[in-house]
Amino acid sequence: MRSVDEWIGKTDDAMPPPRVKDRIRERQGNLCALTGIELRPGVKVEYDHIVPLWLGGANSESNLQAVSSDAHKRKTAAEAKVRAKCNRTRKAHLGIKSKKKSSWGNLGQRMDGTIYDKRTGEVVR
Repeated sequence: MRSVDEWIGKTDDAMPPPRVKDRIRERQGNLCALTGIELRPGVKVEYDHIVPLWLGGANSESNLQAVSSDAHKRKTAAEAKVRAKCNRTRKAHLGIKSKKKSSWGNLGQRMDGTIYDKRTGEVVR
C-alpha cells in the first residue's frame, strides 16, 4: 500500500507538480526509462506517457516516465507514424476518403494540353 496517494491529472493537459516528478525519477533510479542514461543536471528531462493518451492511457503518476528529451522525440515520432496508420486504416474501414491535394494547386490541364486557372478559367499557357 502506498503511503502517498497517486497523482491523477484533472485534465489530459495537467502537468504533474514537482513533488510527483521527483517521485517518478526516484522510482526509476534517476535513469531515462527509454535509454537508461543517467538524468544528470544538464540533461533535459521530459515526462512521457507510457501508454499514450490517444490509446486510452491515463494522465496519472503510474503512467508517466522520466525520459531524456532526445529519446522522447524519437518515441513521439514513432508513435505518430503508428497513429497515422491507425487513422488511415480506420477511415478506410469506414469508407471515408481523404481529399487528395493536387500538386498543381489551382491550375488544371485540358485535353488539348492548355493549362488554365480553375478559379477564373483563364488560360495560363
